[in-house]
Amino acid sequence: MRKLLLPLLLLAAPAIAADSPLGAEEAALRAHVAYLASDALRGREAGTPDYDKAAAYVAERMRAAGLRPGAKSGWFQPVPLVVAKPSAEPVMTLTGAGAARTLAFGTDYTLRSTPGAAAIDLSAPVVFAGYGVVDPMLGLDSYRGLDVRGKIVAMLYSGPKGPPSEVAAHLGNRADRARIAAARGVVGVVFIESDQSRGIIPVSTIHRNWDARAVTWAGPDGRPRDGGAPTLAVMSWEGAAKLFAGSKLNWADVLAADKAGGAVPTGALAATLATRQRFTLERLPSSNVVGFLCGSDPKLRGEYIVLSGHLDHIGVTRPVNGDAINNGAMDNAIGIASMLEVARRFQAGGKAPKRSILFVAVTAEEKGLIGSDYFATYPTVGKNAVVANVNLDMPILTYRFRDLVAFGADRSAIGPITAAAARAQGFALVPDPEPEQASFVRTDHYSFVRQGVPSVSLSPGPGGDGAAATARFLKTNYHQPGDQIDQPIDWTAGVNFVRVNHAIAKALADAPDRPRWVKGDYFGTLYKGPMAR
Repeated sequence: MRKLLLPLLLLAAPAIAADSPLGAEEAALRAHVAYLASDALRGREAGTPDYDKAAAYVAERMRAAGLRPGAKSGWFQPVPLVVAKPSAEPVMTLTGAGAARTLAFGTDYTLRSTPGAAAIDLSAPVVFAGYGVVDPMLGLDSYRGLDVRGKIVAMLYSGPKGPPSEVAAHLGNRADRARIAAARGVVGVVFIESDQSRGIIPVSTIHRNWDARAVTWAGPDGRPRDGGAPTLAVMSWEGAAKLFAGSKLNWADVLAADKAGGAVPTGALAATLATRQRFTLERLPSSNVVGFLCGSDPKLRGEYIVLSGHLDHIGVTRPVNGDAINNGAMDNAIGIASMLEVARRFQAGGKAPKRSILFVAVTAEEKGLIGSDYFATYPTVGKNAVVANVNLDMPILTYRFRDLVAFGADRSAIGPITAAAARAQGFALVPDPEPEQASFVRTDHYSFVRQGVPSVSLSPGPGGDGAAATARFLKTNYHQPGDQIDQPIDWTAGVNFVRVNHAIAKALADAPDRPRWVKGDYFGTLYKGPMAR
């Protein structure tokens, strides 16, 4: 982490006016958000001095809440970021039936780069591999019967529709599918708009940020995390029609099968793709902030509950109505504020819980769960000592929520604990109302799931005004400069969110046994979690 720019003593929470209409808990929550989502922090983009200021603030507030430094040497766990940014528009040429044509950048395809080489100069035949998934537990193998070594593989942007929503979201993880492809000798991957992705994030929308930085982490050996075969393009339906032209495999048949949710045909295409792409590579320091609360039970204090939340946001982008700073009040200043208030509630409670608790504010979530993936892979305590994760990410608190969605809870013994904690505060748990959004794999608890750790991430639910408030926020404020503290934030709802998460963490920390996966659970079995088999 670069040298922090402000003395910690200057980073105390902003003062609250004596005549504030808010209660003490609401005012404390608002004060954290007021600082973290201020214009002075310029959107807290990972790898910038703005993020470092936010990290210094969080460390100081952790100290004030009675926590101790939880990293190897202080409050900060260094996370070495590897960053790639396109330095020019890519060029992609399609050759088929003896003729070559240049594909139209921005219309036929766009770039969604992954950190890798500074230059890609590649030409290879193309094979279509359906969804590009391999899963022995489900009997899925998109590569069965295909010769893909040395080839470019095209696959649909989304995963298969058949499995349960959380499993389907996992199977659709594009980084995992790129790694599967690389293991089979594939030299590059092209993702094609699926029926589902075209309705959620079409190529035209992805193209707006084609030159965004792609980020991963470097391990202790300095080598970037394996990203699999390079992603060469995200292709539109218009581009796909050109890619499939002249092949025995018909694009219309593929699209119809995808829409119907059935088996998608696969096979070699009568096409060769050539591309030239250039990137600027750099290494940037960032950090996770880690606070430690020692458990009180001599036998259980060596086991750890991790409370996580991402501190970063997307920084400064193109102006909207003259404002280019994406303050990230809801995403995720309020999640970090909630974590800090959970810590303060533990301090106020007197006796420490039986198990130890780590409070981890992670970096670069917005770049692909980078900070949480690094922490879950290289925790600051023994890896087998992390027994559960409770994640706090972007609770939409513009309304007084009545119910909660608990992503991942029912896959382990965390489920009954979460339900009891919510019920005690007057809230019910309800199913994910929008499984097509794949929220299960888009928040930091997924990084812990992938390490076999039972995890949960709470979100205010759709009851009452919830569905409308959520839709309104996602349309007008999410990842936009409008995500500011001047939204109509219900601070009492924020305190309710804090109380439920505190109750979950305390119950997990005081339980006689560590939480186990439900026997036979897909993720527990896949990642070899305790008691899943």
